Amino acid sequence: MNDVLLSARNLSVRFGGVLAVNNVSFDVKQGEVFTLIGPNGAGKTTVFNLISRIYTPTTGEIDYMGARLTDQPPHKIAALGIARTFQNIELFEHATVLHNLLIGRHTHRQTGLWREIFFTKKTREAEMQAREKAEQIIDFLDLQHYRDSYVAGLPYGVRKVVELARALCTEPKLLLLDEPSSGLNVEETDDMAFWIQDIKNELGITVLMVEHDMTLVSKVSDRVLAMNQGEVLAMGTPREVQNDPGVIEAYLGSVDDVSSLRRQHKAVDLHTEVRS
Repeated sequence: MNDVLLSARNLSVRFGGVLAVNNVSFDVKQGEVFTLIGPNGAGKTTVFNLISRIYTPTTGEIDYMGARLTDQPPHKIAALGIARTFQNIELFEHATVLHNLLIGRHTHRQTGLWREIFFTKKTREAEMQAREKAEQIIDFLDLQHYRDSYVAGLPYGVRKVVELARALCTEPKLLLLDEPSSGLNVEETDDMAFWIQDIKNELGITVLMVEHDMTLVSKVSDRVLAMNQGEVLAMGTPREVQNDPGVIEAYLGSVDDVSSLRRQHKAVDLHTEVRS
């Protein structure tokens, strides 16, 4: 049985004279957390936008569940079982948490215009099913306290969880998380790690994530792909990728520079210890 959920092959995308992504290939297996890392401008979010069909690759293909994803229009992606959160939160601020989650159920509504207008039995049943699913996600992410609150009045960290909840309401098979820890404090980032692990283990949802916080990456990722300047640098476990010389150089400079920094830190630590 093939356990590959999404497969990207030789992806490249060019914006004018800029080659944003260059010949990138990877597979995402069912039931794993697969993370893209890299410095700013590495091409991570561009890859996300290719999968979301916001962009079309200049060359290369993306297959999802055995079908050609790059042949699909953007408005069909959610219905295929792919949901996404954004680095900059995209919520309806003047609606309640519950109403934002119900919007996430729109891909499952099968009632027509006239049934909606006359609120037929089938429409009422669909409404009840949508509310039941939204309430399940509220309970899952401990959002009961904010259920009827307007998004505009919520703390930033709670809004992040609400956006995650709305994505889960689409019942995705593949969840794309674009920098889920962005703007969060240490405690909120720990909570996000907890939610991601539960999404994988309890809900059985595959997660493809872009993230800068290497502590979060190490906690939740099964495999990591490091990118730089639109190209693949390394792929493997979090430890393997973090110890890769090419990745170290992309983040911190040459290996010699890193060794020099480590020596300086040791000297500072020793000086501090002697003084104390």
